[in-house]
Amino acid sequence: MKILFDWTLSRNIIAESGFAASAGLLFLRVWVGLMMAFGHGWGKLIGFGDRSGQFADPLGVGSAFSLGLTVFAEFFCALALVLGLLTRGAAIPLIITMLVAGLVIHGDDPWGKKELALLYLAPFLTILLTGPGKYSLDRLITRK
Repeated sequence: MKILFDWTLSRNIIAESGFAASAGLLFLRVWVGLMMAFGHGWGKLIGFGDRSGQFADPLGVGSAFSLGLTVFAEFFCALALVLGLLTRGAAIPLIITMLVAGLVIHGDDPWGKKELALLYLAPFLTILLTGPGKYSLDRLITRK
């Protein structure tokens, strides 16, 4: 109860322990990772065969390859974020994918079409800059 009280008053006990920051990063990673993986990546993964011939190819590498890169980012890298595994590396393909979706694929569209991709960009950039926090597989792996 004292920790909750101190946290609501923003006392230094929480800040010094790092609990609030790491719990916040855990929540952010899990929430945005699951939303991306199952809200966007899963559908592309299970419908890969049907979508691969008509998927957008903004980089000129072919529709199937573009879809493969998108599935890699939106599903596999998003799950890596959830686990806190190779977190900063997993954030990079997600950042690139959201930049391409927001600025290239929906570049000429009204704001409402590009807004979601650019909104997802913010937590992925935050995770890249901050790392996964102490509640992650990265932390377990690098512990000495």
